[in-house]
Parts: sequence; C-alpha cells; structure tokens
Amino acid sequence: MTVNCILERVAETRSTNDDLLERWRAGSLIDPVARIAYKQTAGKGRAGRTWLANPEDTICFSLAFPFHQSPAELSGLSLLVGLAVISGLAQACNLSEATFFDAGLRLKWPNDLLLNNAKLGGILIEGGQAKSGDPTWMIVGIGINLRNAKEIEVGLGQKIGSLDQLLPSSITLPDMEYVWIKLLESLQGYFKQFAQSGFESFHSQWSRWDAYAGQVVCISGAGKDSIIGTAKGVDVNGTLLLENEHETICVYAGDVSLRAKP
Repeated sequence: MTVNCILERVAETRSTNDDLLERWRAGSLIDPVARIAYKQTAGKGRAGRTWLANPEDTICFSLAFPFHQSPAELSGLSLLVGLAVISGLAQACNLSEATFFDAGLRLKWPNDLLLNNAKLGGILIEGGQAKSGDPTWMIVGIGINLRNAKEIEVGLGQKIGSLDQLLPSSITLPDMEYVWIKLLESLQGYFKQFAQSGFESFHSQWSRWDAYAGQVVCISGAGKDSIIGTAKGVDVNGTLLLENEHETICVYAGDVSLRAKP
C-alpha cells in the first residue's frame, strides 16, 4: 500500500497538531497532510495537557484527513485510531498483533495505548467542519514512545512503556521513518473502512484490546464529581458503558479520565 498524502518533515515545531489546525482554520487544506517533527516544543496531550517526549526516543506526528461525514457521524474515531496504530506498529516490526497482545499491549478508552498498564502512546484528535456540506477535517495527533522508557518516566512522573519493550530480543527496533510510513498506511486503510461502515464494524475488535473491561474504574471530568463503577466496554458508537448501582451510564468522549480503582 502507498501513502496517499503529502509528507512533511520538520526538525522542530511547537505542535504538529497546531500547525495543521492553523491551515484548517485558514481554509488552506486541500489534500491529506502528514507532518512529523523531530522535536515539539509545545506538544499537546488530551484536555490541553503538555505532551513531554525525548526527541530521540519518541515518534510524534499529526495527520490532517478529510471525512465526508459530519462530526457527529465520526463517533468512535479515536478508538479506531488506536486499532490502526496497533496494526501499523505490528507491520513495522514484522510481528503479529497477537504477539503484542500476549506481551500486554492494550487500549485505554478513549485514546491511550498501554503496555502492562504503563503508557506507551497517546492520541489527540482535533478539527471539525467549517460549514455544513464541507468535508470534516480531523487532525489526528499521535505520540508513541519508542525506547528508553525509564528516562521518559523521570520527566513525566508516571509509568511509561516503549515499543522496544514489546519486541523479542531477536527483533531490532525499526527506523523511525519506517514506523511512520507503516502507521500512515494503516491509518489510511482503517479510515477507508470507517468511512464505509463507521465504528460498528470495529466494535468487537476494539473490545478485544480493552484495557479495563470488567474492572472497577473511576471516571472523572473537569468540574464534575467522580463516578465509580464497573467498565462494561463500549457500544457500537464507541461510547463507554459504566455499570453503577444497578444502572448503565453512557460516558461520551470529552475531558474524562479513566483510572482503575486501587
């Protein structure tokens, strides 16, 4: 498969997501664009948090992609991206997804990759539709730790996983450029199917990788009381289902933090 988008490589920028968002707001996006930066000085995580990364040890890029659906019809997109990332990494390393699964790789709703409960990567999706009838441009930002997890942990103060920890000793960590291309190829393929059938056709696949299914978790959001309940997976739209005091609560994408309760 070839990558059907414009490829941009820069040594340094504040944020690849912001770079592409500025073009979207200016109406200057025409074709899909993938932009990778060796170093991001103001990289972003979810809810405006800073994404801290050591340039030599991580891959950070953004893909601006036009969808013909409205924003409301793109529910579950961040979950789909997680699946595409797993597939792309497996292809880049010439390993099966099952090998990654057995090593402890999982997806945390709505937008993180975990390796044995340590954060391996994150996904940030921004963008929208300028006016009705226009394409919906989504800016998909992806950051993945490639190596030296312990060093990254020092700056973040949380458990970190890295791609090299997933690999058998006989496998060499692929070149960053190769990993990037394989991720873009995978995203392109997943987006094509998503455009045809939505998240529903990926529902069972995502459920297999669900990090917290059946576990007691705590859901917290800005300015709201935390909710404790049992995670019951997601519905066909990618909405988190939480069982709480004999009722099922639907938790939608937004500023929500998911943590397994001790």
